[in-house]
Formats: sequence, structure tokens, C-alpha cells
Amino acid sequence: MGSVRAVQGERDPSQEAEKRRPSGLGTVTVVFLLALPLLLLFFLFGDRAVASIAADYPVWQRFKVQSSGNASSSRRAERCAHDRLLGGLLSPDFDAATCLSRYEASRRWKPSPFPVSPYLIRKLRQYEANHRRCGPGTANYRDAMAQLMSGRNADRAECKYVVWLPLQGLGNRMLSVVSTFLYALLAGRVLLVHEPPEMEGLFCEPFPGTSWVLPPEFPYTDGFSADSKESYVNMLENNIVRYDGSGDAGALPAYVYFHLEQISLRLQNHTFCEEDHRVLGRFNWMVLRSDSYFAVALFLMPVYRGELDRMFPAKASVFHHLGRYLLHPGNRAWGIVERFYDGYLAGADERLGIQVRLAPFLPITFEVMYEQIARCAREHDLLPQVTGDPGARPASGAAKVKAVLVVSLKPEYYDKLHSVYYTNATATGEVVTVFQPSHDQDQHTEALAHNERALAEIFLLSYSDRLVTTGFSTFGYAAHSLAGLRPWLLLLPDRATMRAEVACMRSASVEPCLHSPPSLVCRAEQDLDPVAHVPFLRPCEDVYFGLKLI
Repeated sequence: MGSVRAVQGERDPSQEAEKRRPSGLGTVTVVFLLALPLLLLFFLFGDRAVASIAADYPVWQRFKVQSSGNASSSRRAERCAHDRLLGGLLSPDFDAATCLSRYEASRRWKPSPFPVSPYLIRKLRQYEANHRRCGPGTANYRDAMAQLMSGRNADRAECKYVVWLPLQGLGNRMLSVVSTFLYALLAGRVLLVHEPPEMEGLFCEPFPGTSWVLPPEFPYTDGFSADSKESYVNMLENNIVRYDGSGDAGALPAYVYFHLEQISLRLQNHTFCEEDHRVLGRFNWMVLRSDSYFAVALFLMPVYRGELDRMFPAKASVFHHLGRYLLHPGNRAWGIVERFYDGYLAGADERLGIQVRLAPFLPITFEVMYEQIARCAREHDLLPQVTGDPGARPASGAAKVKAVLVVSLKPEYYDKLHSVYYTNATATGEVVTVFQPSHDQDQHTEALAHNERALAEIFLLSYSDRLVTTGFSTFGYAAHSLAGLRPWLLLLPDRATMRAEVACMRSASVEPCLHSPPSLVCRAEQDLDPVAHVPFLRPCEDVYFGLKLI
């Protein structure tokens, strides 16, 4: 774990409103009894020291985040009134101790901007029942495995499955597993997740009374690529499967591999055409590998459109709702979130998250990237300007505290912001505190501890009031979509000048971007521009050839 770093701030304590005193004998006793509950509340829920997390984080500078009485009171009210079941998304049928984040995460999120559709809730409960009926350890699963090992597809099967294989980093994995779950909802399949060592315990079980983890005896988890002979596209080209549906379903191979990796920033043909999905539906076992948010592409298919409309009346709520339903940090990762948030961020009047991820295909110097971040913050009033007067004080009352959470593999962005606000007063009188939970320097997707820190930081970012994220970053997409916030996206600079003409742009929706849209060369239609024909699709602000739901 990297260093936790802070800038110290001060405040004047808020004053309690004057209370009317009773008259007559025993006045002192009555006043004391009336005041006792307030004193206890102040003692228990007032400003917290961060000493309790010192054992878990090496701290360069320790301090107590302090805020105005109004802010802390409103935070307490939000915690007391939090919606633990997220509007009905979550089932109450869990032992909370097995997954501390499941019912606790909502205490820190802002209320969702999207009401949950009753139809989506019904579909989730139906899915959970089907997963309990077909999941690992059941007679139906044993029968399905026996059929799979026979080498042939079953003519009739009680249960159908989609096996998700991870690809790329954590952000890509979160986007693709949510997309796969949405496909499972639409296609009547049971989702099973291959959990390699770097993901063991990273997420809690999302479905009550069963497991989504693929049992270790499943034989088909390695060696897949777009060129695999088991891939659907190759089966189609080799005439193993045909659109006309001729032949016995029992004569099909035991499973089909569905490859949805972005190749040259485009998904393969024959992946999101209706006739292809009719063929795919004949297979009882599907193995799927993806690094993309292909949920967007499911909206291009008329066969699924009615169900999607009923589940998501607000089209921009897909990852927001399904991510909150499906992705609960395991207890180790959640411990990082709780200790850091409660110790460093909870008491601030406002929290600004800044996520910096440099694109490997476009090397950008620290100076260029920091200038762009500063320009974005200045142009959109995200951070106060500093003055040359180190002794400046707010005009009246307690100073407003703004906590800035910097999430980056590199420490330089924290160092610079820390220096600016540690050594200079702000023009508004605000106290700006700056934190960075870790700085691993390089991405290590193969390491469980790295992934736990990354997951914790995605959730910490999602508890911001405002967000600045890096364009093209799936890590940033996951954070702002969970939050339900439209972020300011840092746009990629021009290759020639290495400067972005526009520093950042407000996203049109909270949805992630599909970087690699599918080709729509289907038998029933030509290669159409989806944006021109689907009213709730737009090009992405940060990836001009990408697609997003609005």
C-alpha cells in the first residue's frame, strides 16, 4: 500500500442552537437531562481522529478532517436514511457479515439519479431463483457438466450457461462481467465467473443461496483467442453452424466460444446480429471472453429491445444499476475503503475525485498532464484559486473543507497538488486537503493485493461529489458509473502539439463508453450508423468512434 498523504486544515467548532430553559424547581437537573443525548451524539459522531487507521496505512502527515456543523449533520442524516437495498436491487437474503460492503456501500453513495424499474427487480429475483436451480452443486449443474464432457450439445437441457473469462485490467473486467450478466438476463443463461488467483475473494457472491464462481473442474478456461476453432465466427465460416437452423441441436459441438475482444477497435462481424444470436441460443454452454462494455451493443438488437426498455426506462442507468447489484468488494478490499473514507474523507464539506490514467499508446509527460488537469479545474471551478497571502482567512464562520482524492499509479500529481494547497491560501478561504491512497507506479493485474487496492480506489472515487476522470479509461468509467455522476473527462491531447484544445468535457451520461462498436453487416441490413438510427446512442466524448447510452 502506498502512502496516505494529507494537507492540514483548521475550523472553528459550530455552535448549538440556543434552547429554551424550563423554569421552577429542578431547572439545572432538567437542562442536564435534556442536553445529555445531544452531548452523547456529539461525542459519538463528531469529528473523528484518524489514529485508528494508522496501523493499516503508512502516514506521512496525520490530521483530523474537520468541517462545518451543517455538513457533518447532513452526512449523519444521510447515513441514517440510507437505502440498504438500493431501491429493491439487492435481495435481503444474505448474512451481512459474509460481505460487509453489500449493505454498507450505499451509506456513502449519493442517492441514485435513476429510479429502479420494478420490472428489473422482478427479472433479478427470477434470475436468482434460476441460478439457485442451476448453479454449481445442483443436480442440474452435474447433468449439464456430464453433457459437456460427452463432447456434444444436448438436444434439450434444463439449464443454459455463459462462462465469463477475464481479460485485461480490473476496469475492463468490471465492464465486461456486467455486460455478460446483462446478456445472461436477456438470453436466459446462468452466469459463471472464472476466478483466477488474482481475483480470489475480490468480489462477494452476488446471488443468494448459491455461487457464481466457476468450479475448478471446468476444463475450458485457457488458450482462447479470436482464431480458436471453437469460436462462433470460425464455426460459421467452416459451416459447422448455419443460419437456417438445420440439423439436430444434439449434433452441435459441446460448447461455443464467443470472442468479444476489441480488435483494431472493432468487434468482429457476426456478434450482434439477430440471426447469429438465434444460432448461439442453440448451444447450452457458451464460453465468453471480453474486454469491452458490450452491453451497449445489445441495444442494437431488436430482439432484445423490448426487454431492455422495460428493465431500463432510463437508458443511461445500465451499468449504474447492474454494477451496484453485482459488484460488491470482498471484505479485505472493503476494509481499505472504510478505513480510508472514514479516516480521511468523511468529514469534508465536499469531495472531488481526480483519476489520472495515462494511455500507453500516447506517452504524455507529467507537465503536460498536470497543466491539463489544472486548466480543467480552473475552467469549471472545481478547485479554488490560490493567493499570495499565506495568512488569508475566510471572511466569517468556519472554513469550508474540500477533500481532493487523487487516484493514479504515479505520485507526482498528488505531490504537486499537495504543494500548491499546503503552501498557499485559497482565494475563497476554503481549506483544500489532498490525499492519495496508493501509487504502485505500474499496473499489476496479476497480483491480488494490487487488484484489491484498485477496487477500493474505484469505490472511493465513486463516493465523490464531483469527478474528473481520464478519457479512454475503463477504471474511470467504472467509478463514475457506480457513483451515478457525469464526470469531467480529460480529453486526449493532439499528437502533434501534445496539448488538448479542450481540457475536459462534461460527459453526456454516467454510462461507460463502448470503445469497439460492432459491425452491423447483417443479412437483414447494411452497415448502418447506429447513432443515426437509435435515438439514445451518441458518440463518446473521449473516443469519437465509440458508442454510449444516454
